Amino acid sequence: MNRTEAFALLNDYVKDAGLVRHMLAVETAMRAYARKLGQDEDQWGLAGLLHDFDYERWPNPPDHPLQGSAILRERGCAPDVIYAILSHADYLTDYPRVHPIDKALYACDELAGFVVAAALVRPGGITDMTASSVKKKMKSKGFARTVNRDDIVRGAADFGVDLTEHVQFVIDALKPLAGELGLLQGIAAEPD
Repeated sequence: MNRTEAFALLNDYVKDAGLVRHMLAVETAMRAYARKLGQDEDQWGLAGLLHDFDYERWPNPPDHPLQGSAILRERGCAPDVIYAILSHADYLTDYPRVHPIDKALYACDELAGFVVAAALVRPGGITDMTASSVKKKMKSKGFARTVNRDDIVRGAADFGVDLTEHVQFVIDALKPLAGELGLLQGIAAEPD
């Protein structure tokens, strides 16, 4: 499966623009890490792009991501991409995160969502965002309540990256895509 096919599949299954933007953000972070680590950028990008494509139809565990993995298998998606997607669900204990792609997807998933949420409330969007401002937002329990902070911290630790460096890496990876993701200017001004 190539990216064009993956994006078409995503658009067949996902109607929520926010969810599409989330998957594009995770794809972008995954591609950046693949470049940095000398891994297969296309495969890592596909894992990020497709990790939640089945969520609208099957939001409840374990249907998500099991239903999606069956569809990906039928479409000829690479087994390592499917495994990484399965391993991003903590409740699927048969798929421990053992490969770098698995650990990267878990590390980037919640963090990318949180970075996007934080950028949306900053007057300058993501353009002047720093890791320290994101980490400060992580301490605010009322902000982006659905994002599990423990998953962000655990994801960075399991991936073997310093949390502050990881946050900044994801911010920097998303900046070139800021226009497409709607992150150039925040929609509401909220102090850091």
